[in-house]
Amino acid sequence: MEWFRDHAWEAWLGAAILLGVAEMFSLDLILIMLAVGALAGFVAAALDLNVAVQLLAAAATSVAMLALVRPGLAKKFHGGPELQLGHGKLVGKQGLVTEPITALTPGRIRLAGEIWSAQPYDETLSIAAGETVEVFEIRGATAFVHPVPGHEA
Repeated sequence: MEWFRDHAWEAWLGAAILLGVAEMFSLDLILIMLAVGALAGFVAAALDLNVAVQLLAAAATSVAMLALVRPGLAKKFHGGPELQLGHGKLVGKQGLVTEPITALTPGRIRLAGEIWSAQPYDETLSIAAGETVEVFEIRGATAFVHPVPGHEA
């Protein structure tokens, strides 16, 4: 205990550095909060406060960081836009009919810079070339589409 009193600020600083480095491997934002608590202990030791005050400052700061700061940071870092891959990202997009579409004869649409075979989502519809359609579903290499009202070319 005597050594700690003589080298308190070094011990707190060392603990903060070790916790910060360990956080780089865990990436769960817990160890960095404890490192901030160790920095509070470092400040208390640098001010030559009692060891009990240093421990209290480190513990209070760590708990406050875990309770108040970590949830917001975790939500910000772990959240974000949903990543859509493949043809699923085309559902909801609009395309232009290049060949007429009926339930009996699939047509073609220009969708996201590519030509897709297309069928009407509602089998009773016929969609003329030049109309704008919205993709409701994609099955295999065929887009099932519905006309967008008021967007005829």
